[in-house]
Amino acid sequence: MGHACDWDFFINIHKEQLVSSGVPPLFWRTIYEKLLNQTFDIGQVVQLLKFEKDEIHNSEPTWGLQCISPILKSDSKNIFLIDHAWTFRLENARKQLKENENLRKRMAALLNLDCSLSNIELSEQIFSNMWPFCFSYSIANASKTEDCLPIWYIMDEIGSALIHNEEPNCRIVPFYFSNEQISYSLLFPIEDIQQEEFLYRDFAEGVQNEQDKDVLLLPWKTSDIKYSLIPNRPTSEYFLEGHVRESLPNLGCLKRCDHIQSKKMKVFAQYSLVREYLSSDLFQLVEDKVEADIWWLTEHFKNFEELSESPEKFINQFPFEYVITIKDLLSITCRNENEKNIENFWPSWMPITYNLKTELGNFVAFYKKREIEGLDNTWIIKPFNLARGMDTHITNNLNSIIRLSTTTPKIVQKYITNPVLFHRPECNGYVKFDIRYVLLVKSVKPLKAFIYKKFFLRFSNKPFELNGFDEYEKHFTVMNYNQSTILKHMLCEEFLSEWSEQYGNHDWNKIEIEIMSMLREILKKATLHDPPCGIAESPQSRALYAADIILEWDKNNKIQPKILEINWTPDCKRACEYYPNFFNDIFQLLFLDRENPNIKEI
Repeated sequence: MGHACDWDFFINIHKEQLVSSGVPPLFWRTIYEKLLNQTFDIGQVVQLLKFEKDEIHNSEPTWGLQCISPILKSDSKNIFLIDHAWTFRLENARKQLKENENLRKRMAALLNLDCSLSNIELSEQIFSNMWPFCFSYSIANASKTEDCLPIWYIMDEIGSALIHNEEPNCRIVPFYFSNEQISYSLLFPIEDIQQEEFLYRDFAEGVQNEQDKDVLLLPWKTSDIKYSLIPNRPTSEYFLEGHVRESLPNLGCLKRCDHIQSKKMKVFAQYSLVREYLSSDLFQLVEDKVEADIWWLTEHFKNFEELSESPEKFINQFPFEYVITIKDLLSITCRNENEKNIENFWPSWMPITYNLKTELGNFVAFYKKREIEGLDNTWIIKPFNLARGMDTHITNNLNSIIRLSTTTPKIVQKYITNPVLFHRPECNGYVKFDIRYVLLVKSVKPLKAFIYKKFFLRFSNKPFELNGFDEYEKHFTVMNYNQSTILKHMLCEEFLSEWSEQYGNHDWNKIEIEIMSMLREILKKATLHDPPCGIAESPQSRALYAADIILEWDKNNKIQPKILEINWTPDCKRACEYYPNFFNDIFQLLFLDRENPNIKEI
């Protein structure tokens, strides 16, 4: 086991993890020894009991752990390794269940399910019922973003038999053993546990608010949820949370004439495609940021106050623009704040969205309302600030959403179940697609914004159906980051020709007018509040965003654009390859006020 034999090496590698998990130092040496010798000795102090059906309520567990020998919290030997029966990435879970018969049988027995069901039926039953037994951890400081995403696990029969209690007598925490790159769980007492007592843990450990606790415990116990359907608007502190504070420009320094020069404007660009495609002789690329008139950065800039001391310079960012570029803040920004009717709280162009970090109770109340009304309850769960569909999941299972809320911060958004589809003969059917418009902002006070009329398209590779939610190529459109998937290329001119054939009764110009109206409304809402709750005025700022939009059939069978997300510094590779003058057009508009037929004011 290499370095595993060395206690000093072990504790040096694992101390931070043990401290953050709240494992008392009393037990650390025992953990080391039991890992070294692979000692799984909890069976010497507990027994697994199955409750009779008539002894428990349906919402209570089938199994329990009973103490057969006293477990004293002061005894350093009383920490136990719990094995994990199944460790998985969520997007692969169904596939693993369908392909692995031994795993399927073990999970069915653990969940007390009928093993005589067919492979597919049993796999779905397991996937639907496993959430009270699912826990997750993530590996901090991983080199790739993908490696930091939550890893899910179900403990073995012993670990999965722990019962919830508001007054627990033990704790159980995940532990990643770096030497072997294997995860276990560590079970240890926090009270003395006497013979014949059951072992109890708190499944909502650390949650003080009783209402919040009831919501988080729904996978294990039924409660009446008494939350408003409409969440409260967060304070300004929420908008600042997790962000490096930005300074605001000194507007007094920036009262100057429009910045139009006869000489070439010098551009310092961190983005390689700007350096490659900005070919207009009105601009000159420079390597020295200090001598540049324009800073086109790919890293977030914060010191606008200092920049305003050089009023002749421009930058490709607005202060506090993250109110539209981070998913949870975009949702908050777009809501109709003074609306008391839940049906009108979200604009027609904004999918219903709740913040799972702060609005889980409101969401559950809304989910249950829809459930009672027999309405579709399919939702998509997205991390606040990840792209490319990473750690994004689609489900109609409430327990799944509640458990997902305990991982990285996420929003839950009503899944578009009736999207406008595009016929792809090579895919044998109609697929989902989304539209990316490049959004250009010159000023927020007054609001002056534009779209690049050449929009961009992304397509799914499999016909759309409201099932198989972990089939990526059926439900997602971002295909350019996976080598094994087909990426359909289509210019907007070709799309418009196809559109007129497939949807001749729906004039694209009218749809585009609605999209422009929606984008203007978003920007108006984003500048309604002072920073940090809104984008700040900054005469030196110009910005390029990508607005990703999907089209939905509404209740009246009309096409309704819906905003999905807005990105800063989007990938412009396709834009440059399709339209080599892309950056020439944009720079001339943003920095020289030159109109262009490809750019339209919104």
